[in-house]
Amino acid sequence: MTFADRLRAHEGEAMCPHRLVLEHVTSRWGVLVLIALLERSYRFSELRREIGKVTEKMLTQTLQTLERDGFVHRDAKPVIPPRVDYSLTDLGREAAEQVRGLALWTEQRMAAVQQAREEYDAAKA
Repeated sequence: MTFADRLRAHEGEAMCPHRLVLEHVTSRWGVLVLIALLERSYRFSELRREIGKVTEKMLTQTLQTLERDGFVHRDAKPVIPPRVDYSLTDLGREAAEQVRGLALWTEQRMAAVQQAREEYDAAKA
């Protein structure tokens, strides 16, 4: 049974765990958070600036989801003002390296994708 077959086998289930995790790590903000945290740990505001164009609410939700899945570690230091640092767990580093590989491949193959799009659009016109 292929991976796609295993995913399809869970289609009828309300909350397929495989699909949820895949959705979390490949979401728009999940990808950017994981890739940024590969470089170093960040404070919330630093991470928000690094990623850009993400709302505070969306970044908070993304970090909480990735923390719940075991990919992100949240380190709250009891100081004034409060300081919270985010970093990757070992599991998160594994996931982030996979996502970064896909992101790099996309960047390298963008010309081929653009050409395919143009050919498709020309054929449809």
